[in-house]
Amino acid sequence: MRIRKCPKCNIYTFKDTCIKCKGPTSSPEPPKFSPQDKYGKYRRMMIRQ
Repeated sequence: MRIRKCPKCNIYTFKDTCIKCKGPTSSPEPPKFSPQDKYGKYRRMMIRQ
């Protein structure tokens, strides 16, 4: 099991749905590094701003 986070109410849970708002949860971890990352250039540009 991995911890998940509700983007609406910022509650952490192990379930696929939020216990407070019943919305979907997602993984709070960043995507894994890949040399073939086609969007890495844009993420680095956002960090520099």
